[in-house]
Amino acid sequence: MQVGATGLAYRGRTASIGFAHGPFVRVDADTNGERVAGNLAEEALALRAAIDTASGQIADLAGIAGGEAAQILEFQVALLEDEDFIEAIFASIGEGDAADVAWRSALDTQIADYNSAADEYLKARSSDLADLRDRVINILRGDGGQALEIPSGAVVCADDLPPSRFLEIDWSGGGGLALLRGSPTSHVAMLARARGIPMVVQLGAIPDVGATALLDGEGATLELDPSAEQVRLFEKRHESHRKSRASARAILRRPTASWRGERIKLLINIQRVDDLEHADAQYADGIGLMRTEFLLTEQGGLPDEETQLRAYDAVLRWADRRPVTIRTFDAGGDKPIAGFTRDGEANPFLGVRGLRLCLARPEIFAVQLRALARAAVHGNLKVMFPMVTSADELEAGRKLFSDVVQRLRAEGIAAMLPELGIMVEVPAAALAIASFKAGFFSIGSNDLAQYVLACDRSNGELAPLMDPLHPAVLELIARTAEHGRRAGISVSLCGDMAGDPRCLPALLNCGLRELSVNASALAQIKQTIDRLSGGGGLG
Repeated sequence: MQVGATGLAYRGRTASIGFAHGPFVRVDADTNGERVAGNLAEEALALRAAIDTASGQIADLAGIAGGEAAQILEFQVALLEDEDFIEAIFASIGEGDAADVAWRSALDTQIADYNSAADEYLKARSSDLADLRDRVINILRGDGGQALEIPSGAVVCADDLPPSRFLEIDWSGGGGLALLRGSPTSHVAMLARARGIPMVVQLGAIPDVGATALLDGEGATLELDPSAEQVRLFEKRHESHRKSRASARAILRRPTASWRGERIKLLINIQRVDDLEHADAQYADGIGLMRTEFLLTEQGGLPDEETQLRAYDAVLRWADRRPVTIRTFDAGGDKPIAGFTRDGEANPFLGVRGLRLCLARPEIFAVQLRALARAAVHGNLKVMFPMVTSADELEAGRKLFSDVVQRLRAEGIAAMLPELGIMVEVPAAALAIASFKAGFFSIGSNDLAQYVLACDRSNGELAPLMDPLHPAVLELIARTAEHGRRAGISVSLCGDMAGDPRCLPALLNCGLRELSVNASALAQIKQTIDRLSGGGGLG
């Protein structure tokens, strides 16, 4: 902490770049208020109504947010639909407990079990359980039926903030997020970056004081009740950032990015079709990663062939002749899907997920492959498999895909086998990269770093160790890029590293010439490459 002329300044870690100046609002959970309990029947009805209300709220949030945000909320929905768990709570009410006491006791037990688990995935889920606990209790107390009342443009401060709470806030008027704990690689950080909301985490202890705040996502600082001088300096930094962004957007209109005379292809990642509406998307060289998990969280269960085909065709039409790389379902890990993924895995991150899961559920996978094969005749489509460990998995996926194409043609339906590639996110794949007969490789740096460094990227305590620029991570990236260069196979990188200007020198020096980023980062990355080219900033 630093003390200014009239205000207090705190430094944390950047989770999302940007600037916010507005009211300072604390939103820490408060579920300790008094509640008057009724008789046994009234308490049972009250809990059932609160559970139904909570389920509806979460479903509404998932429907509005879509994409990975919806998948994050699936865990809470699944617990509310677990009748065995719910019935045990009603049994406690039948024995005389008030609805809120029975609910809190059951959830606290679950939270303690998850927190004591050796598996970091389960530990991370404890915050989702705490969020659900507090939501239902607040509804029982009569103050949880409405979205959080946050002034427009406010700097929201909390110990930590679960995804559902973030999604309840109206960010249309700007604002920022300051967390006392949290992690730059958390689900909430991902949501903040996608929406352009500045976010600073790991600020430490902050007193519950302050009427206004300045949040600098670039410098990772929070200033409370700032002096006129602090505001002046903040606005100066903000204006410099705004001009840099404007300059970057002007650079976007140039036809290509280049470094040392070589063209650098800049593609975009999308989580759903609507992401193509971003103003900067049109300047991309194509789509380097289209996630398809949003299709699994739409209402009505697993998506049928026609639903998927419409989504793929829409993206191919937008791209025209530009390449579109669509990733097959990457369910599992931190993305459980009812009716698809497996329950009760001791370590889902190392379990049946990605291509492993799809090959184990061919009846679901074949529907997606049929839609992709039909879409392939309409544009420049490339398809990649996630979470691939061995060359045999790639060949099994290729054979299933080929069989699907043959069946479609036998039915008189136009179809073709698109170019097939793999995500390089398992260290074994990077080390044995020459064994894969793939048309292209796409490095998923988030999971690759997570597995190489043995650090759960959602665990804030491990953030100092979760360094994507660790020599071991860079060695595997360089190894993959070098193989691609020698074999004449394109290699791209579509993880968070691609959108981080600090990582660009290392990635270019590793030999990468294709990067795929969120549309919101496209301008900044192109500007950074331009500066590196002009200034000779790479050694």
